Amino acid sequence: MGQTDVRAGSAQGAGRAAMPALYAVPRRFSTAAERRWLRDAARRERPKGVWIKPQAAIWTDSALVRRPPHVLPSAVNRRLVLGLAVLAAATAAALIASTPLRDLLLGRGEPARRVVLTGNVEAHESMLSFSNVQGTITALPFDEGRQVRAGTVLAKLDDRVYRRQLRIDSAARDVARDQLEVARGNLAAQRNTVAADRADLRQKRSDRQIAQRQFAAGATSRQAADQASTAARVSAAALARDRALQRVSGDNVALASANVRAAQARVALDRLTVAYTVLRAPVSGVLAVREAEVGELAGPGVAIFTLDDLDHVWVRAYLNEQDLGRVRLGEAAEVRADGAPGHVWAGRVGFIASQAEFTPKTVETRAERVMLVYRVRIDVDNPAHDLLPGMPAEVTLDLLPPGR
Repeated sequence: MGQTDVRAGSAQGAGRAAMPALYAVPRRFSTAAERRWLRDAARRERPKGVWIKPQAAIWTDSALVRRPPHVLPSAVNRRLVLGLAVLAAATAAALIASTPLRDLLLGRGEPARRVVLTGNVEAHESMLSFSNVQGTITALPFDEGRQVRAGTVLAKLDDRVYRRQLRIDSAARDVARDQLEVARGNLAAQRNTVAADRADLRQKRSDRQIAQRQFAAGATSRQAADQASTAARVSAAALARDRALQRVSGDNVALASANVRAAQARVALDRLTVAYTVLRAPVSGVLAVREAEVGELAGPGVAIFTLDDLDHVWVRAYLNEQDLGRVRLGEAAEVRADGAPGHVWAGRVGFIASQAEFTPKTVETRAERVMLVYRVRIDVDNPAHDLLPGMPAEVTLDLLPPGR
């Protein structure tokens, strides 16, 4: 099977005597129709060769050889090779079109005019707790997710002890005020006494002068003149004593006034302490977390609520070192979030870090110096509270031209 019949002069070979040996027919084709088909195919394909069947005899211009079917390209093989060539060409075109390779082969192109940063939304979070007081929680009117305004009462403590102390100190203040009035009255009396002493002293001095003139004229005795002098000295001593008492009364008034001020300060402190038993919202925002319940013991540092200021949020993102010189503070930005497709928020660059950060931060090899990034903050107005802390967001910035 598959061997060529080249016997001349036989009955089968007589009809092929005029044919060249090149067109001898393989023995395996037994019928006349098959042999005719083989002769026609060989005659048409003789310049190239024809593949009849796996391991079949293949006629060429030089000799009869046996070859596996995969050696010569069939129609399927040709289509496969053509497809691979097209795929390779498309891949090469895509690689050349990419920015790094294009810059390497054709030179650096025009710098990008916009940059897109990714980050997360953040907001001011306030941990609210009672300060300077301790007690049992008696009221928690709001739950998580409630929007509140600045000054809204969020929680209350049992304030009976603090209010009782306020009443005690208020009574002490009233006593101090009464003592001050008494001291002021004594001072006024001492002032009147001193005024009377002055008048008496003037009279006594006048009587002494008269007695001395009469004694000199022989109209009165020495005893009368001495009595007038003694009366003047006694009046002067009384004036000095009453002046000293007046100063004491003045000091008593000052002391009473200080006591009143101290009592008033204690009352003010008690009122402030009572006010501390009421927890109010410092700013407007949304109650993110409720961390206490009615009846629990609360004190300084014990968190009651977490309040988020959602009116003014920002996006924390990182800018490549290559683009740092083309971004300025106050520059406008567009913010988009996955949670609100199609919505764009207006923002502005509010902060650019002065120090670079590595990615990862713990590695500082030479190969990773190109990974230097700078933290930026994009401030965003959020009146509708669509942006929530933790949401991923994209920030689009218009880069300044190089050299500006």
